[in-house]
This record gives sequence, C-alpha cells and structure tokens, in this order.
Amino acid sequence: MTILSFFTRASRAFNGYPSSSKLLLLCTLSLSGGGVVAYSEAQVDASKTSVQVNEKDCKKKRVVVLGTGWAGISFLKDLDVSAYDVQVVSPRNYFAFTPLLPSVTCGTVEARSIVEPVRNIIKKRNGEIQFWEAECMKIDAANKKLLCRYTVENNLVGNDEFSLEYDYLVIAVGAQVNTFNTPGVLENCHFLKELEDAQKIRRTVIDCFEKAVLPGLSEEERRINLHFVIVGGGPTGVEFAAELHDFVQEDLVNLYPSVKDMVKITVIQSGDHILNMFDERISSFAEQKFQRDGIEVQTGSRVISVSDKEITMKLKAKGEICSVPHGLVVWSTGVETRPFVKDFMGKIGQANRRVLATDEWLRVKGCEDVYALGDCATINQRKVMEDIAAIFKAADKDNSGFLTVEEFKDVIDDILERYPQVEHYLKSKHLRDVTDLMKDSEGNDIDEVDIEGFKLALCQADSQVKNLPATAQVAAQQGAYLSKCFNRKSKWKDNPEGPRRFRGSGRHQFHPFQYKHLGQFAPLGGEQAAAELPGDWVSVGRSTQWLWYSVYASKQVSWRTRVLVVSDWTRRFIFGRDSSRI
Repeated sequence: MTILSFFTRASRAFNGYPSSSKLLLLCTLSLSGGGVVAYSEAQVDASKTSVQVNEKDCKKKRVVVLGTGWAGISFLKDLDVSAYDVQVVSPRNYFAFTPLLPSVTCGTVEARSIVEPVRNIIKKRNGEIQFWEAECMKIDAANKKLLCRYTVENNLVGNDEFSLEYDYLVIAVGAQVNTFNTPGVLENCHFLKELEDAQKIRRTVIDCFEKAVLPGLSEEERRINLHFVIVGGGPTGVEFAAELHDFVQEDLVNLYPSVKDMVKITVIQSGDHILNMFDERISSFAEQKFQRDGIEVQTGSRVISVSDKEITMKLKAKGEICSVPHGLVVWSTGVETRPFVKDFMGKIGQANRRVLATDEWLRVKGCEDVYALGDCATINQRKVMEDIAAIFKAADKDNSGFLTVEEFKDVIDDILERYPQVEHYLKSKHLRDVTDLMKDSEGNDIDEVDIEGFKLALCQADSQVKNLPATAQVAAQQGAYLSKCFNRKSKWKDNPEGPRRFRGSGRHQFHPFQYKHLGQFAPLGGEQAAAELPGDWVSVGRSTQWLWYSVYASKQVSWRTRVLVVSDWTRRFIFGRDSSRI
C-alpha cells in the first residue's frame, strides 16, 4: 500500500469527525510527510458533501412553525425533518409544562423543573431544525412571508427585525389572557398563563406575608394584605386556590404564626358553580372540599373593575354592587387571540371571528398552505345539512329517488368520519346504528326513504357540533396529527386515505382530525384530586391524587424534566416548600 493510498483511506475514515479531530490527525502524522495531504483531501470531500446537502436542502419545502407550546412541540417531535427545511420562531426558547404552573406559584415544583430548552429538543433531531428566538409581528400570506422581531431588551448590536419565507406555515402561538376590557385588570391583576406569571405570583405571595408581619400595621391592614382573590372558577383558578391553601396551611403558618388566622382565600366565579366544564359530581365535590378548607367561593358574581386596593363586583342574584379589599388578585377567566393573529384574520376574511377558523384538517380557511392549531384556532366543523343533498345523491346509486338501508350502509363510514357530530347525536339518543334513524313519522322501521325523510333523519345531528376546549391535551393531539399528515404528503397525494368527497369526486387526501378525550384532572389540595375519565368515569380522593402524580410525571417532555419534577415532589414531602423570595 502506498503512502498516498494510506492517507486517502485514513481521510475517508475520519471525514465524519469534527475539525478538531482532523487537526489532531494532522499533527500526529506530520512527521511522515503526508499529514497535509490527508487533511486537505478530507476538507475537499467535506466540501463536496456540503454542496450536495445544500443542493438537496434547496429542493425541500420550507416549513415555518410559530410557537413552542404544546401544539408546536408535538408537531416538531413527530415530523420527518429530513423531508422539510424546518424553521421555528418563538419569543421563548423553551417548552413549559403548563399544567404544573399552579404548582410553581407556591414552590411545590421549581420553575426550571417544568421547562425543556427548545435547542435540547432540536439537538435530538440531529440539528435539522433551525430555531429563532423572536416574535412574529406580521403574516404576509399573499407573498408567503413573515416579519419577525427580536424582542429581548438589551444593548446587543445588529438589526432586531428580519423576514422569513415559507412554503407551509404552522401557527401554534397559543393565546393571551382575556380581560374582557374590565377596567384595572391589566394594571392590578396577576395572570397564570406563562412561566413568568407563576414566578411573579410566588414572589408576591411572600411579599404579602412579609408586609403583614411588619410592626405598626393594624389588624385590618394585615387581613387586607393576606386576602388572596382568584377570579375564575375554572381548572387553573381552582388548582391555584388549592395549591395556595396547602402552601399556607402546611408551610407559611409555621413561618408566620402571628398572622396564621388572618389569611383568607376567595374564588369569584360568574357562573353558578366552579369547574362547570366537569361532571357535576366533581363540581359538587370541589365546592364541598373548599367549604371544609375555609376557601370562600362566590358564585354568580361578575367583576366590573379592579383597583390596586379593591376589587368591585356585581352580584347577579341581587343586582348589588360591592367592593372587597385585597392583597393579591389572580385573573384566570379565559383567553383571547393574539394581536398579530387578529391582524392576519382581518386580511383573510375572518375579521368578525374571535378565533382563527380552520377546517377539519387544521388548514386555515381562506389561506393556502397555512395551518393553525392549539388555543389560537378552532375547527369550523362542516354541517351535515349543508351537504345532505350531495350525500343522498352519492348514496342513491340507482338514481331511484329513494335510499335503501343497504345503500345507506355503503356511505355510513364516510358520513361518520366526515361529520363526527352524527355519531355524537346517535350516542345522545342511545341509538346503536345510523340505520336506526330510518323510521317513519310514527317511529316505525322503514326499508327506504326519500330525500325529505333523509333530511328528517339527520336534521338534528348538527346540534351536537361543539368547539374543542383550549387545553394542552387538544393542542398536543393536533400537533401529532398534523405531523403525520406532513409525513405522508407525498405518499398519499395520488392515493388518498380520507373519507369520500360528497361534493365532487374521489376522496380527501387525509383523514380529518378527530379529538380523543383522555380525561381531565382537578387537584383540590390536601393530597386529594378529582378526575373525569373516558366512559363517564368519575374518581375523587387521595388515590386520584396519586394517579395525577403518575400521569403528569409520565407526560413530561424529557427524562430530565421527569426526574426534576419527581424530585421536587419528594423534596416537598420531606422538607416542605421553600418560602425564599428569589
């Protein structure tokens, strides 16, 4: 073997190593006189490979993802990044496990335990995803461009604004807190939507106790400082109230014994019950639990203004207006669309909507190659009555003007998939099959129906159309669904897998998105929780709390955060919560 051939083989063997390793090879072999040859050849081969990769990347479709929340990260984790040029834009360079935000407010879990840096997630995908820490300011759908801006305030040099082009755009930016234009909310309330919000609440709770124990304050002033008000009786508000009660009773009363009897927690709810989106059994259990714990629940009350010292509300039952002094107010009443998404909606004919509307495949209506998922969008489910004539015509194969049971059965699967509200309607009426709808006006079974009878059978199905809740579970499922669609785009372009097109010919390219409800939890403090599980199962008590622990630990985005969260729970059991103001 010649020296040249030896170095040629050696350069090929080390071509995949970083330049530092190649430099080491150069230094080691330089005494033989062939080191320069070996390193130079490796560099040439690497440049050729780089050119080939760049040429290949130029052919890839560019996918830009806005947001690193549940929807965005779920989409990125399952996407075949080798098929696309993927770029991610978000003002936060981390993913936060938002269901544990109430735990962060009281130190049950530390803030860094529930976040995973986005670049860690990208690294696991072999670095084939580019991330830009910036905020999208404007979407130019006509030219498929985005205007973005670096929003962190500092003295670093360079232009903060830049633009990006896209072939496909995935909007997964979530939503912002909805104040309902209530005076004083933005200035005087805390929110619980982002990780920074939870950290701010934690500091303020400690501030309230430290101020309350200062000498020279009257008892009334101490009570005002220790009055914690939560506006909103949904899952977030209820869980925060429960966490705060545990923090006070298990830790703070031992540290601030002089004011232990002055603490008051109040939950204000505009509806008749808290947790009204849960089964009524859970709602009732939560109200009874809060009553035993001394947490005051004021239902039927609407907040009309908030000042730095008082919160003013209207009691619906009596029509009276009353004001209550407070030390801290947490506003948790719902979400609304972000400003740049509202601007985008105005440009595509959705200015009159509250949320960005998509079809059943998560494609934004009125805009090509743009998808929206999570809290920033809602699926505009097509009504079955809009296509009733086309469905009847497609099913009536012999054009007799009547639809037999067998003809109906031939299109049943496509109807149930394309219009899921039909299946919900059947369940609400306790019917086993769609063919059970084929009855005459007196309720007797019939062998065939005309168009009017067909309309009569399905006319009430659209009443079961419901918007999906703005939860992490929905967003995560949508992200996983859309990534599968992107992975199959080329495969199913000529071989569609979706339901039949009743208006037109052929089939839809993909199956429409279908949400599968896996249940929901409501931690209520005192190591007790309530859970609503599939199949109309309801579970409450301590065993449910341990189920909550196991589920939330398993749902962590990485083993790092999983270990950190479990260790935080263990630390709290042994040492209690940390009350330091950091």
